[in-house]
Amino acid sequence: MIVRIMGEGQVKLADAHFTELNALDDELFAEMESGDEEGFRRTLGALLDAIRRLGTPLPDDSLEPSELILPAPDSSLDEVREMLDDDGLIPG
Repeated sequence: MIVRIMGEGQVKLADAHFTELNALDDELFAEMESGDEEGFRRTLGALLDAIRRLGTPLPDDSLEPSELILPAPDSSLDEVREMLDDDGLIPG
């Protein structure tokens, strides 16, 4: 799957990594629901760090369509809330 982190670029992620990413996404969703700004910041950073660590960066000139778009690291809780669907940021 091709994932874009807004403001950073794209990475290719194997499906095998989504169990770990979904656990972080669930935690992020719960923190957003409770309004835990500090927890939200920490978990968003952990989620994006995991994607960077597990994914393979695509070249900047690559024009692959992104199957998943994630917020920038400095996004606010309200900005991320607007990006959510029923599954959180990451489907599954």
